[in-house]
Amino acid sequence: MADQEGDKTFDATPHRRQQAREQGQVAYSQDLGSAALLLAGAMLLGAFGPGLVEFFGKLLQRQLGQVVTLTADDNLLLNQTRGLAGPLATTLGPILGLLLLAGILSTVMQIGFLFVPDKLAPDISRLSIWQGLQRLFSLQGVSRLGFGLVKVVIVAAIIGTLLWQYRSDVLESASLSTAQLAKLLIDTSLKTLYWVGLALFLLALFEFAFQKWKFEQDLKMTHQEVREEMKEMQGDPQIAARRRQVQRQLAMNRVGTAVPKADVVVTNPTELAIAIQYDPATMAAPVVLAKGAGVIAQRIRRLALENNVPVVERKPLAQLLYKQVKVNHPVPNETYAAVAEVLAYVYQLKGKKIPPVRAA
Repeated sequence: MADQEGDKTFDATPHRRQQAREQGQVAYSQDLGSAALLLAGAMLLGAFGPGLVEFFGKLLQRQLGQVVTLTADDNLLLNQTRGLAGPLATTLGPILGLLLLAGILSTVMQIGFLFVPDKLAPDISRLSIWQGLQRLFSLQGVSRLGFGLVKVVIVAAIIGTLLWQYRSDVLESASLSTAQLAKLLIDTSLKTLYWVGLALFLLALFEFAFQKWKFEQDLKMTHQEVREEMKEMQGDPQIAARRRQVQRQLAMNRVGTAVPKADVVVTNPTELAIAIQYDPATMAAPVVLAKGAGVIAQRIRRLALENNVPVVERKPLAQLLYKQVKVNHPVPNETYAAVAEVLAYVYQLKGKKIPPVRAA
């Protein structure tokens, strides 16, 4: 059945996803990063290739055309090193920087920014021959081997197709000049890199989609795991229920001693109940002695009737006092008029003199 204990039928919760991420368990394809680097390298060679050829040609001419000196001079060696390192850094620096950026982006776009120090520690278990054989002959290992063979076949087919297109040029290459032969080799190599890189990138995207799907399947949870996580995050439901019961009992006890002292109980009419007391001799403003909703509100109304405390229905006032006023705190300024009206009504019923309501 779908809801048996061992069936993973529930999607992973945010807490489980966060735990997996903290342990370095993410959907990631190494081939996607490699293919992105290969494609980026081919594009950079196409863009900067002519400049690189010209630079290295001039560099070779300059280095090989100089008079060779065998003088062991530190200053001469330092100057030659600076003269060679500066142009190399200026020419190759942007290309290497863009390749580094492509490698970083290919990883960040898959898993985001993630740092797991535990993954940097050496894992002795990976040196086990038995575990290595298990990984090699596992379902995942066999599938990766099959997928690798498919990539080899596709790459070989692309290279063979491109070489077949250039077959006439290759056969006539013996009659070409050095410059023409170099151009043919560069054009053939760049076009092959483009198509191989694009094919590997598309295959890597497919593999990443499969890795993402498999990762989601592995993250799914059983009914027991969902229950255990709820207990871990929210506590044992039985303990939580017992805690709520104790809190409700304490509230009932406070209500039992506070309501008989009240002058009036304001209701909503059945969902809320607020007990109010006002003594002009000791209080600057009316005070909320008790309040409650649901069962506690019923308890307040019942105690009010048993102790001859008037119950007055004022829906907006009851809602405002229940939301804004804490127990044993005076009512807010904006409710003075409404509370004074209720107290006036109660005092008229009892035939008492109406006390003035003063501001705090």
